[in-house]
Amino acid sequence: GGCWHQCCPGRNNACWAPGTRRARCYCDSYCERTGDCCEDYHAVCRHAAVGCAVGPWGPWSRCSSLCGVGSKARSRQVTVPPRHGGEPCPDLKQRRGCLGEHPTCGTAK
Repeated sequence: GGCWHQCCPGRNNACWAPGTRRARCYCDSYCERTGDCCEDYHAVCRHAAVGCAVGPWGPWSRCSSLCGVGSKARSRQVTVPPRHGGEPCPDLKQRRGCLGEHPTCGTAK
């Protein structure tokens, strides 16, 4: 029994083995989300998993508003995409509020 020679990436209901109490347990990477992995899944299948890696954050953009409330954004790139059930990528974009303070703001009405 167990996952030996049955590891599958993604969701694949054909990758199962008889588990404890004759219930099916799964050897696909989706089993980590559903919590029904075979007991030896991590030892046998996870060795091929590659988690996502991302680069550094880029600079913040200019405020979207010259005068008053606006927003800024920044992003980063994926350097290594996840494979074989590895950790998914974290957020690649961030946004935050800002206040535009262009020199002409004080004179505008």
